[in-house]
Amino acid sequence: MMPPSMMPLCSFTLYGTSACHLCDAAKALFLGVVPTDIALLQEADISASDALMARYGLRIPVLLGVTAKGETRELGWPFTAVDVGEFVDAVMEAV
Repeated sequence: MMPPSMMPLCSFTLYGTSACHLCDAAKALFLGVVPTDIALLQEADISASDALMARYGLRIPVLLGVTAKGETRELGWPFTAVDVGEFVDAVMEAV
C-alpha cells in the first residue's frame, strides 16, 4: 500500500467485461492521459453482477468518477483522449 502522501487524488472505475476490446482501448486511453499519481483506475467486470449488467450492458465501456462531494459522473463510450482528460478534470475540480 502507498503511503498517504503518495496516494492518488481521485479514483475512477472502468466498467466493462474481460472480452471487450473497446474496454481495453478505453483503459489504454485513460492510462495514456492520466498520471497514476493523480488518479487511480479500478476495473469492474459487469458480468459478475446482474445489476451492473442491466445498468451498463449495452453501454460499456463506461468510466465512472466520484467528485469530492460524492456525486457520480459517467463518461460513456465512444470517447477520445481529450474527452477523458476533460472528464477527469471536471470530476477532480467539482466542489
